[in-house]
Amino acid sequence: MLHVLRRLLCLLAITALALAAPAVAAAPLSLRLTHALAVAHVDQREMGAIAIDLASGKVVFARNADLALAPASNEKLPLTYAALVRLGPSFRFRTEVLGEGTRVGHVWNGDIVLRGYGDPTLKTRGLIRLVAQLRAAGIRRVAGGVLGDESYFDARRGVDGWKRSFYGDECPALSALSINRGVVKGIRIADPALATAQRFRELLVNRGVSVAGAARVRPAADGAVPLAAITSAPLGEIVRFMDHDSDNYTAEMLLKELGASAHGLGTSRGGALVVRETLAEAGVPLAGVRIVDGSGLSRSDRLTVRALASILRLTWTTPTVRAQLVRALPIAGESGTLERRLRRGPARGLVRAKTGTTDLSSSLSGYVGERYAFAVIHNGHPVWAWYARIAQDNFVQALAAAARS
Repeated sequence: MLHVLRRLLCLLAITALALAAPAVAAAPLSLRLTHALAVAHVDQREMGAIAIDLASGKVVFARNADLALAPASNEKLPLTYAALVRLGPSFRFRTEVLGEGTRVGHVWNGDIVLRGYGDPTLKTRGLIRLVAQLRAAGIRRVAGGVLGDESYFDARRGVDGWKRSFYGDECPALSALSINRGVVKGIRIADPALATAQRFRELLVNRGVSVAGAARVRPAADGAVPLAAITSAPLGEIVRFMDHDSDNYTAEMLLKELGASAHGLGTSRGGALVVRETLAEAGVPLAGVRIVDGSGLSRSDRLTVRALASILRLTWTTPTVRAQLVRALPIAGESGTLERRLRRGPARGLVRAKTGTTDLSSSLSGYVGERYAFAVIHNGHPVWAWYARIAQDNFVQALAAAARS
């Protein structure tokens, strides 16, 4: 019944737009955008919208552009920009095996350490590659045990401002050492480092490397020597997945990596500091902006549409960032989180944008071809996401029609 009602409301909205189309089409763009946002059950006092000309940077429309709003997953846009600027598109996460002790023949006399550096894409096959490297080096027995070292990040599994239900449901437990996005043998794990060390020990034994001791968790000792290492895909590919599918786990791991690599603080707060520093250095207006996590799940996050538009324009004028971020955004009516949105009208195939939805926020920000950048955020308690999306889609369709004319 609810599905039928939603379809009816959508058809009524489309019909109303169609009836008004001749008069609206002849109006100035700013008036057309104002009309697009006028949707029932959408509080105009709790929303912000902006559109800018990409070539000149001129603002062609703005409403509540400096209002601090909960951004939902549009939070991933400043994170992506900062990561591509600070780390670079070719950056790769590393996972390594260290040895504590000495080697005698085929025996490692001591413990071996599986040290993680926050790779959100680490899977069982990565551990198998590490085992293969140890075997290729001639190691057939470990006299000690297997240690899991997650000390590159802090031990917090979530972030300030998250609802309890977000832990596990929206994002697996965070750790610098975790495989399969926190799932081992079909079970979601609460202690990722220990579970990963246990799985690594099991793989060693199954592939002919006996291990005398158990799996435990602690940092590697000073002087531990490198025995094997693997790296992830390049960051450009990782952010493409993160933004295309709006993946919260990747965003939070990447945020901690920013803090660890820039300041030696593998924490969400440390990463948020780096994002803010990067935006400030680029001249993004930060009044009203509060970065707490990378995913936008925190109820403490705040962005303005002016800040988002500034980030999008900076991206557009920075070739190395533009090549990665624009490609990472879903295409209207065709891919990612926009596959089932904007499937008709001038926006289809022309708009690339990042969506965002929580119970407090609905957002959409991105590009209309090579003509405009835009950002729209609606808030509420809760937000009426269905109606907010109608307003956002109307706004984008009006910009797309102008871009195609």
